[in-house]
Amino acid sequence: MRELQDDFEPPVDPNGPPSKAMLFADYLVQWLEIAKSTVKLTTYASYKELSNSRIIPYFRNLGVTLGNLKAVHIQAFYQEQLERVKPNTVIHYHAVIHRALKYAVKTDLIDVNPADKVDRPKKNEFTGNFYSKDEMNALFDAVRGSKIEVAVMLTAFYGLRRSEVVGLKWAAVDFEQNTIEICHTVTTVRLDGKEVLVESNGTKTKSSKRTLPLVPVFRERLLALQEEQKENRKLCGRCYNKKYADYICVDAMGNLLKPDYLSNSFQIILQNYHLRRIRFHDLRHPYVKHTTKKYNSEKQKTQTTNLSADSLGFLFLLFILRLCS
Repeated sequence: MRELQDDFEPPVDPNGPPSKAMLFADYLVQWLEIAKSTVKLTTYASYKELSNSRIIPYFRNLGVTLGNLKAVHIQAFYQEQLERVKPNTVIHYHAVIHRALKYAVKTDLIDVNPADKVDRPKKNEFTGNFYSKDEMNALFDAVRGSKIEVAVMLTAFYGLRRSEVVGLKWAAVDFEQNTIEICHTVTTVRLDGKEVLVESNGTKTKSSKRTLPLVPVFRERLLALQEEQKENRKLCGRCYNKKYADYICVDAMGNLLKPDYLSNSFQIILQNYHLRRIRFHDLRHPYVKHTTKKYNSEKQKTQTTNLSADSLGFLFLLFILRLCS
């Protein structure tokens, strides 16, 4: 009885201060709240989803404490997950676990980060799907007159990310200098079961913030769209949603076309018109392949493109050549 009393350790309060004696699962719950104020909301939402869906349930069931967590425990988790998901997803799990344990080392809860000793899976290669000239023409015909027409055209020509085209504002379009500035994004995340719209005066990376030429065909289309939106505001009156009046990609009632709406509507159009299935994101890859990589070194030197009539014509020619390839 005396030996049992000496070996007995009272359970650690999961709501108490972090300690090496608490379950690793409970530590993750507390760390998520700490990390919330140090990362972007989109990053926090991703961390929380990954943790709550797989990481926390696995390690809670394992019952290992923060102090007793070993590399072998983490490796076993990765191996089990690789049976159900692709390596890229496990790499995301690793990012969360490693960062959480890095904080534990920083705050002297543990001496070393066991995640440093784990073999992270090799990233699986992704090959995007690209449309041919005929397929692109068929797509443009299919989206003509739809809510997502302008978004599809801008994405295909300028190689915009979904968050960038949704986040495009009228203030970013200079009709005098004929430029479009990519500097604002809109994304959606799920937090506690609710969809949250995240508007950010920034882009995914620093190099993604750029100024692009406004070619004549898009200048005319955007000017016409601007007049359409003004007319819609008059016709709808109080029913018009003025919250997103600064944005380009809105519907006839002024509602912002959210990222998921673009993707879902895009797939419906492909299905209805019997077009080959690709992702909305795939629309930007031909532009990135033929322009971004080639001129990356120049774009690193300056975030603003010096434009001339020749450069405008050159990019327009690139667009035509891409359709003809």
